Amino acid sequence: MAVEHYYDLVIVGGGPAGSSVAYEASRNGIKVALLEKEETIAQSVRTSGVTWIQNMKEFGIPSDCYNPIKNYSFCSPNNEVTISDRIPHAAVLDVRKTYRWLAEQAKKEGADIFLRTNIKDVVKNEDGDIVGVSGTNKEGDVVFYSKVIVDASGFSSTVSKAMGLVTQWERFGAGAEYEVEAENVDQETWWLMVGQKYSPAGYAWIFPVGKNIVRIGVGVGKPESNIDPTERLKELMDLKIGPIGKLGKITPIEFHYGLIPNDGLSRKTVYNNLILVGDSAGQANPLVLEGIRYAIKFGRVAGKIAADAIKLGKTDETSLYPYEENWKKEIQAKIKSAAKVQDRWIGLSDKEWDKELDIIKELKPEEFLDFIKADFGLANMIKLATHHPKLAVRQLFNIVKSKSK
Repeated sequence: MAVEHYYDLVIVGGGPAGSSVAYEASRNGIKVALLEKEETIAQSVRTSGVTWIQNMKEFGIPSDCYNPIKNYSFCSPNNEVTISDRIPHAAVLDVRKTYRWLAEQAKKEGADIFLRTNIKDVVKNEDGDIVGVSGTNKEGDVVFYSKVIVDASGFSSTVSKAMGLVTQWERFGAGAEYEVEAENVDQETWWLMVGQKYSPAGYAWIFPVGKNIVRIGVGVGKPESNIDPTERLKELMDLKIGPIGKLGKITPIEFHYGLIPNDGLSRKTVYNNLILVGDSAGQANPLVLEGIRYAIKFGRVAGKIAADAIKLGKTDETSLYPYEENWKKEIQAKIKSAAKVQDRWIGLSDKEWDKELDIIKELKPEEFLDFIKADFGLANMIKLATHHPKLAVRQLFNIVKSKSK
């Protein structure tokens, strides 16, 4: 016999999206259960942790959770560019520390966190509506009943797949990285490495995380390339190719591997009383495949809207749909424009990448950051096209302009 738990809101997945939903719903007076399959929050790290300082400050994340970056270096097979800012605007997160901080904030607001809880299926009533989720934990078989369910299970989309609402992502990024101690580290500079020898449909990176620790990784677009990112990463590190050679002696500390959706915002994210947030919803910037800031921001939006709906006793799709309206209004057009840029980048040869870096180096730091963050607001693109009337920028501007009509 399964052990039964009853909550107003049940969230599957203890990453940044799930913890953010739990935090916001709990502080709005809702009884919340946050379910995580691993033994601890962020036991496994699946992301390199690139993000932006402004967003972290908005979320109240402590400064000791991230390493500030103010120099943005790119290299292609025969070109190298560095854009330097006066003050840091980008950051590399201590992912484990950040995720645990987010979960702790939810716990402080009253959310109950259940670790080692592996959700396998959904529970439906006689009308076929979802009323809970089921699985196993230290209690044995368990069922969590609730009025609203949030699928924040990441790439795997556990709940929405169990309901038959979604299928596996067709396009996604596969990333492998080593966190290492290195002899020579510039803590204020990241490296993005593009071209065939790094990744035929993606990029490689060096992201400093503090002290003499860096993350060296390779991301590969699927199904565009059949390259194994783990094998390519090992080759780059063994041969010390490009900027990796500047690091000197490298001592591996930990290996990370993760998958991130790259299908754009193609999913519906509210189904009756089920909400999808974060990677489950495909909320990722396709240019550098980062989505932590979206997970936190829209997780909080989902938590507030779910809490309001539960308190009103209206937990149907109409009551929860303002969540989807919110994220669509804020990022849908930008992500679509970024996806078009990414499609163009995927097709570039090494020689074309060399030329692309010549275009990038003309950008001012704030222009580059708007671009790489996929902040393709119309005002930003008008300014960019005015200052840099090269063909590539004009094409980009035309993409955004057509979307705004």
